[in-house]
Amino acid sequence: MKSYRPSAHHIPELNGLRVLLVFIVSWYHIWQQSWLTPQIGSYSLDFLVRSGYVPVDGTILLSGFLLFLPHARAMLLGEPIPSTRSFYQRRVMRIVPSYYFVTLLMLFVVAIPYDSYHGYTENMVRDVVMHLTFTQTFNYATYIATPIGVASWTIAIEMQAYLVFPLLAKAARRNPLGTLASMVAATLLFRTYCLWALDDYNMVVNQLINFLDVYALGMAASLLYVKLTTLYPQDKGKYCWQAVATVLVFASLYGLMQALRAQAGSPNTAAIQSGQMFRRPIFGGLLALLAVSLPFTVRPIRFLMGNRFMGFLALISMNYYLMHQNIAVHLKRLGIPPSVSDTPNMAGEQPWMTQYTWLCFGLSLLIAILITFLIEKPCAWLLGKGFKKLNTYIDERKKA
Repeated sequence: MKSYRPSAHHIPELNGLRVLLVFIVSWYHIWQQSWLTPQIGSYSLDFLVRSGYVPVDGTILLSGFLLFLPHARAMLLGEPIPSTRSFYQRRVMRIVPSYYFVTLLMLFVVAIPYDSYHGYTENMVRDVVMHLTFTQTFNYATYIATPIGVASWTIAIEMQAYLVFPLLAKAARRNPLGTLASMVAATLLFRTYCLWALDDYNMVVNQLINFLDVYALGMAASLLYVKLTTLYPQDKGKYCWQAVATVLVFASLYGLMQALRAQAGSPNTAAIQSGQMFRRPIFGGLLALLAVSLPFTVRPIRFLMGNRFMGFLALISMNYYLMHQNIAVHLKRLGIPPSVSDTPNMAGEQPWMTQYTWLCFGLSLLIAILITFLIEKPCAWLLGKGFKKLNTYIDERKKA
C-alpha cells in the first residue's frame, strides 16, 4: 500500500471541517426557532448553539485558505500563477446559479405572497437589486430586515472578497509578510474604531473589512501548509508528525470550545457583537491551526473528516446554508409540525421541539441536494460552455 503523504492540491479533510462549521451555524439558526437545548447525557451543549454564529468566521477562513492555495503552490513549488479570468469565471459558476435561484424563490414564494414589503415596490426593487449585486450588507433593510434570506449576507461578503482577491494574492506573492500584515492592520484599526466610537455594531460587525484579518490568517495558513507538505517525512518520522498534529487538533478544539463558552456568556446584542469582534482573531488563529493540522493527523481522524460522505455534504453545503434558515423560519410560520401551544418553544413543548428540529435538518438537506443537482450543476455546465466560447474569442482577438 502506498505510503500516505499530505497533498498540496487536494485536501479532503477540509471537507469535513467545512461541513462541521456549516452544521453548527445551521444548528444555531434552527435553535433560535426551537429553543431545543442539545446535550450529551448530562453534558449541555447550550454554549455551542448560543455561540453558533461564530463558525461563519471559519468558513471565511477556509475560503482564504483554499483560494490562496494555488498561489502558495506557485510561490513554493514553482507552479504556474492562476489565471485571474478563470478565477472569476469559476466563482460565478459556483455561486451565482444557486444564489440567484434561492433569492428569487424567496421573493416569489414568500416576500410577495406575504406582502413583506407592505406595498412599497421601491423597497422590493432595492432589496432584490442589492441581493443580486451582492451589496445587501451596505443597507440595514436589505441586510438585517430583508424577507428574502438573511443568511445570504455571508455569500455577499464572499463575493465582495472574490472581487479584490486577485489583487491581494498578487501583492501577497510579491510581499507575503507585508501584505498579510497590512490586511490584519486595516482590520484591527477599523475594529478598534468601531469598539471605541460606536454603541450599535449591527452594520459593522460583518462587513468585509472586519474579516480581512481572517482572510489573511487563511492565506498564511495556506502558505504554511504547502511548506509543511514539502517537509513531511516518509520514514518513521511521519509517526511523530502525525502524533504532534493530532495533539494540535485537540488543543485547537479545546481552545475553540473555551472561546465559544466565553462568547456564549455575552449578555446582550451589543456585547455579543463586540465580543465577536474582539475574539475574531482568536477564533481565526485556532481555526487556522486546525485547518493546517488536520491533514497531518492519524488516519482515523483523516478518514472521519475526509471520507466520501463528507465530500458529498461539502458539495451541497452552500445550498444547505442558503436554505436552512429560510426553511426554519417558514416551517414555524406555517405551523409545521403542528403544536399544542401557539408558542411551543416558549412553552417547552418537547415533542414539537424535537420533531421541528429534525424536520428542519432533513428538509434543508433534501432541498440542498435538489438545488445542487437540478439548478447549480446544470447552470454551471451551461455557464462553462459560454465562458469557453468567450475565452476562445478573447484569445483569438489577442492573437489578431
